[in-house]
Amino acid sequence: MDTAERRRSRARTVVRVLRRTFPRAGCSLVHRNPWELLVATILSAQCTDERVNMVTPALFRRYPDAASTARSRGADIERLIRSTGFFRAKARSIRGSAKAVVERHGGRVPEGMEELVALPGVGRKTANVVRGTAFGLATGVVVDTHVARLSGRLGFTRERDPLKIERDLMEVVPRRNWILFSHLLILHGRRTCRAARPDCPGCPVRFLCPSAGRAGRRP
Repeated sequence: MDTAERRRSRARTVVRVLRRTFPRAGCSLVHRNPWELLVATILSAQCTDERVNMVTPALFRRYPDAASTARSRGADIERLIRSTGFFRAKARSIRGSAKAVVERHGGRVPEGMEELVALPGVGRKTANVVRGTAFGLATGVVVDTHVARLSGRLGFTRERDPLKIERDLMEVVPRRNWILFSHLLILHGRRTCRAARPDCPGCPVRFLCPSAGRAGRRP
């Protein structure tokens, strides 16, 4: 039986092995401050980090902070971020968040979860990214598509809902590793444990994975 204690032990080992595999694991969204990270994370929805990193330099040159973004025209933001997809909704979220940051928080991105998720276009995942990467606050686990997929394959959760997946991960992953854990799984998901064709023979944690050799197969 796969008990909670066994899952905790497996999670600790997965972190240890992947940490050796990816010694420089970290957030792949290029940013210089919490505001840039917040905007980049909003843009990353349904978009690759590589594409976001291609778009943000021009965006941040023109609008370097929340105050300048709050004064921007929506059409100009849309033009700059068009290639990230869903650009109209993202532009609304970015401008809305900028105005809220200026009006409610003096132009500085807040650290609190409640304050962050109250910003337009910011959900718990985005808030966890900002809190963990920008402020070093381990109060949750970022659950994106890679983390959700790999957490299921590794037997850490049977849930599909991101909030429930996060809850399960917070039970098995040591809190000191909550921030790092997501970075490790995202890198592993991109390079090895891909959605359609996972490289199980080349996987450094295959000996820990209940899905090894079966992941990615169609039922």
